This record gives sequence, structure tokens and C-alpha cells, in this order.
Amino acid sequence: MEHRTVNDLMTRAVVRVRDDATFKKIARVMADNDVTALPVVDEDEHPVGVVSEADLVGKQAGQPDPAGLLPAHEPRAGSRTPGEAATADELMTSPAVVARPEWNVVEAARVMADGHVKRLPVVNEAGRLVGILSRADLLRVFLRRDSAIQEEITRDVLERTLGLAARQLNVQVRDGCVTLRGEVEQPHLVPVVERLVQSVDGVVKVRSHLDTTPRAA
Repeated sequence: MEHRTVNDLMTRAVVRVRDDATFKKIARVMADNDVTALPVVDEDEHPVGVVSEADLVGKQAGQPDPAGLLPAHEPRAGSRTPGEAATADELMTSPAVVARPEWNVVEAARVMADGHVKRLPVVNEAGRLVGILSRADLLRVFLRRDSAIQEEITRDVLERTLGLAARQLNVQVRDGCVTLRGEVEQPHLVPVVERLVQSVDGVVKVRSHLDTTPRAA
């Protein structure tokens, strides 16, 4: 089976800012490119953090109320005061949580979930920025056509990987949900088939109705 990788799904034309970019520069780049966050890189194109709209709004929240009606905003312990946070390296969330091009979808999704981030800068072996991967990019694997998923299960999982004849099992796919029916000779193969089918890109759920056929004495 050929799983889609970060390299297949990432955006290569990455909009970025340098670590010395000013608040207004960051806001302008976001507006011009219709993005909500930007990787922050150093002079060698190594990601050092990510700056988002939330970071910019946080700075604004720390400013004095022009009407003088709101109490002063208390910054979090250890954070800079609003007046100090004026450039990308002061506003960004750091260090950057990154991905590698060769990672599969599961690896990238787990890093996103564990890091509580919405996007991952992608770096090469030298640690330089080569792309960016978003949650929306990961979800693209679930846009695969049912017929393509069915073909991969039949050809790659059943025939090539497990050596099962296509006629032994009936595979139906609807909206990414796979239904398996048929018989296998070895009972231990049932969970193997189910696990491999579930791992096919684009599969949402597996419904298994597999029976086992005892060997003749």
C-alpha cells in the first residue's frame, strides 16, 4: 500500500515572515495573502515559531482602553507587556512544532493533536522550511473516491499483501465506510484484514462481517 505523505499534501509556496518583522508587517502579510498564521523563520530559513491572528489580537487586548472604561489588562506570568511585543520573535509561539515531508498522515495528525496546533511547518533534513501542512490538507485524504478506495483494498490489501483471491471477499465502500463480507480460512487473518483495511487512506470506518472456514481434516 502506498500511503499519502506530508510531501503529497503540503503547500509548497509558503508565506512566511522573518523573526524581525514588525507587527504591522505581519498584519499586512496576513491580509494580503488571506492567511491566519505565518511561520517565522531566521536568516537561514529555519522555522523558529508561528505567529497567528490570535497573537496579534492578544497584543491589542493588552493595550489601554481608549475610552478609559476597562481595567488594565494583566499579562500572563512570564509574558512580555504589550509595549514590548512588537516583532515576530516577540509575538510568536515558539518553538515551532514541525513535520517532515516523509511522514504519513497519521504521524502528522498525531503531532498536530499532541501539540494542539492547527498547522505544521514542514522542514527538510537541514531544518529549512519547505512547506506547510494544515488540518484541511490532512482531511484531503478523505476526499478520495469510493471506487479508488475499493480498488486499493482489493488489489493492494487482499491480493498483493495477504494473497487472498478477490472472489473470497466482497468489498463495498460508501462515503468512505467499508463493508467486508466473505470467508477466510485462518481465524487470525480476520483482525489482520480489518486493521489493514482501516489503514487505507480515505477509509472512515470498517464494518466487518467476515466468517472463518475451518480447514478440512
